[in-house]
Amino acid sequence: MSEREQPQVGIIMGSDSDLPVMKQAAEVLESFGISAEVTVVSAHRTPERLWEYATQARSRDFKVIIAGAGGAAHLPGMVASMTELPVIGVPIQTKTMKGIDSLLSIAQMPPGIPVATMAVNGAKNAGLLAVRMLGLGDSAILDSMHDYQKSLEAEIKIKAEKLEAVGYEDYLKEKGE
Repeated sequence: MSEREQPQVGIIMGSDSDLPVMKQAAEVLESFGISAEVTVVSAHRTPERLWEYATQARSRDFKVIIAGAGGAAHLPGMVASMTELPVIGVPIQTKTMKGIDSLLSIAQMPPGIPVATMAVNGAKNAGLLAVRMLGLGDSAILDSMHDYQKSLEAEIKIKAEKLEAVGYEDYLKEKGE
């Protein structure tokens, strides 16, 4: 297995019901040629698995962990308390509080246990932040991030030109809104 094939990022979630959101982080990493391991690790239902995963992440050569959780959302913080690696938390939208409960659970970490917290269902940005972190040690990854940012700029310029040319009403009609 080459170094690139060895997963550099661990993507974990509290339940497989979080996978439709968390797959976005995996897809972003894939698009940059970065391999990731994706699995379920529940802070509440599999505490021994959580401890094993978090304490062995560094020895498994992970560089970043992305952890998604809903509700009480203890997974990112618990992982961060057990590893030296950077942890990116993704609050998952819940039915009862629309993910605000998850967001607050992840964002309100005590001093000494940092977790980078994304927006509710913000797994895509979690993947992009992981790419940037990995890019600190790999200029090719940073070059790819630069290209990605330029593609976003070009996309917006095209949309702006079209909006200005046809007007907002026709623009929205074409979009079906």
